[in-house]
Amino acid sequence: MTKVIVVGGGYGGIVVARALDDVADVTVIEPKEMFFHHVAQLRAVADPAWQEKIFFSYDGLLSRGRVIRDTAAEVRPGVVELASGTRLDADYVVLATGSTGPFPTRLDHPERDAVAGRLRELHDSLDRASGVLLLGAGAIGVEFAGEIAAAWPGKPVTVVDPSAEMFGGRFPDEMRADVARQLDELGVRVLLDTKLDTVPDTPAGAVRPFTVTTGAGEVIAADLWFACYGGTVSSGYLGAELATARRPDGRLTVTGHLRVTGQERVFAVGDLNDTPEIKTGRAASRQAEVAAANIRALIEGGPLTPYEPFPDGIIVTVGPAGGAGYAPEFGFFDAEAAAGFKGTFLLDHYRGLLGA
Repeated sequence: MTKVIVVGGGYGGIVVARALDDVADVTVIEPKEMFFHHVAQLRAVADPAWQEKIFFSYDGLLSRGRVIRDTAAEVRPGVVELASGTRLDADYVVLATGSTGPFPTRLDHPERDAVAGRLRELHDSLDRASGVLLLGAGAIGVEFAGEIAAAWPGKPVTVVDPSAEMFGGRFPDEMRADVARQLDELGVRVLLDTKLDTVPDTPAGAVRPFTVTTGAGEVIAADLWFACYGGTVSSGYLGAELATARRPDGRLTVTGHLRVTGQERVFAVGDLNDTPEIKTGRAASRQAEVAAANIRALIEGGPLTPYEPFPDGIIVTVGPAGGAGYAPEFGFFDAEAAAGFKGTFLLDHYRGLLGA
C-alpha cells in the first residue's frame, strides 16, 4: 500500500492524515503526547474549567494508520529520519510542522500535564497581578485582553501597539471599531500608534512591578506583561533537496497544488508554507484537504486540485460573550454572531475529527 508520512500532528496534519487513512498507509510523526487545541488556550487560562476540554488523544485519529510520538530529525524526499534513530520510507511526505511563538502565544511542551500546569500557573499569575500590559493589538492581544477583562473585572489591562490601527489596519473599519468599543466597555485601554522606549525589564509572565515609558513620555505601571505578536516556523529538519525551497523566514515555497517547489511527492501545509493569506487553523485545514485530495489523485489517477488562498477574514472573541469578525463571503459579524460561532472554539468539530 502507498505509504504517506505526515510530519506534524497539528491542525493541518490531522486533517490530511484522516483524509488519506482509507487509501494509504499513513504515519503521523508528532512529539506531543496529545493534540492541544491551542486556539482555545487563552480561554482556558481565564476559565480553568476549560483546561480539561482542550486536550484530545490521538488514539482515535486513524483507523488503519498510526501516530508515532517522535520528532523528525531530517526529512528528504521519500525518507524521514527520526530523532530516535528510526528511518521511515515514504511514497509521499506532507510537512505540517506549524509555527511557534512567544508565551502565551504557544505552549509547546510535549507533555500534557506540563502544559496544563503552565495554564494553571498563568491563571494564578493573572489572579495575583494588579495590572497587565499586552504588547500587540492583533488577534492574540485582543482576545487575551478580552479574556482577562471579562474574568477579572476592574483589573487594569493596557494594550500597546506601534501600528495606527488595530489588526495592522486589516479588515473593515466597522469591524475594528466594534472590537475597540467592546474592549473599552470592558475597561481595556488600547494605545495605538504607540511605541515603548524599551520592553519591561522583568521576564514576561512573571508577577513583578515595572514601569515602561512610551515614545510620547507617558509612564505605564503594571506587574505582569506578555508579548502577543511574532511567530517563527521551524524548518531546520529539512534535507538539502528540500532546503532549496526555504525562504529567509524559514517558510517553504509551494506550487499551486501545495507541492514543495521542485518536488513531485512532498507537500507543505499550514504555517510552514508561503501561501499569501493569514495563517489560521481554518486555512491549514483547507490546505490539508487540498493536499490530501491531490495525493489521492496521484495514487488513484485523476486531476489535481489547485489551492485557492482564503481572502482576508477573521473572527475574534472579546471575552466569552463578545467579539466581532469579517469574511468577504458573509460580511461583518457582530458580537452575538461572533460569540455564537467561535464561543465554543469548535470543540465538537475537533473531538469528532480526532475520534475523541
